[in-house]
Amino acid sequence: MKRPSELALEEVAMGTLAEITSAFEGLASMRISQIKDQVMQATQFYHALWSIYLQIRVGSQFRFGRADDKQVLNKELLIIITAEGGFSGDIDFKLVQLLKNDYDPAKNDIIVIGHHGAMQLAQAGIPYKKYFKLPNRDKDINVAPLMREVRQYKSTAIYYQEYLSLMDQKVKRIDLSKEVNNRGEQAKLSEIISESNYIFEPSTFEVVAHLERSMIQIIVGQLILESKLAQYASRFRAMSAAHNRADEIKQEVHIDFNRARRALKDERLKEIINGIKKSGLGAGV
Repeated sequence: MKRPSELALEEVAMGTLAEITSAFEGLASMRISQIKDQVMQATQFYHALWSIYLQIRVGSQFRFGRADDKQVLNKELLIIITAEGGFSGDIDFKLVQLLKNDYDPAKNDIIVIGHHGAMQLAQAGIPYKKYFKLPNRDKDINVAPLMREVRQYKSTAIYYQEYLSLMDQKVKRIDLSKEVNNRGEQAKLSEIISESNYIFEPSTFEVVAHLERSMIQIIVGQLILESKLAQYASRFRAMSAAHNRADEIKQEVHIDFNRARRALKDERLKEIINGIKKSGLGAGV
């Protein structure tokens, strides 16, 4: 059995760990609330853009903001959004497994966001074209470099972590062009916007291309935020479990401390009684 002094130090250490995990739990919860608000605001802005875009575009084809004469690669670009560090549970591993099921080197190029995903792809022997760090901040995310890559390809699919609830996240793949339309279907037309009542500079085509680029940036930015939302939720769950476990261990150590202290007192009492007995026997002789 450990000494009471050792158990006392262990109890203090568990108490400190419980406080630290509680602080990280609160921080993750705060970040989740902030990101959810940003995603909602971005969705409202996207609907406003879609309402304008739907009324002035020519045809139903989504061109990703490319010029008519822009040559594109006859490949599908796969973008995978992962955590920057290894503190993401097994969800990044599930993302990589989902991508591996679809990946064909002759038909696909890969761009990875997040250092943890880049490491897992390298370990799996899957090459990627470019790597971007997952943005540290949760707003004003610059996705322009990523958009330049997207416009070079015929189609793009994105693998990301979907936030369902605080205790539930899953991996998902979406087709970017389909996602543009799916999100646009939720928008409501407000005023009538056309060339008859508006002047578009430098041209209607340029305005449409700009709207397409803007909507893609909003969607990709939202998917990055949603992935971070899922990561924060995973972190909250891990910190909550660690906090509960630290409390349990602290209670167990406290019980062991009381037992050890009582055992030490009993041992000393026995020594005193034995000493008295020996002293009494010696006097009787």
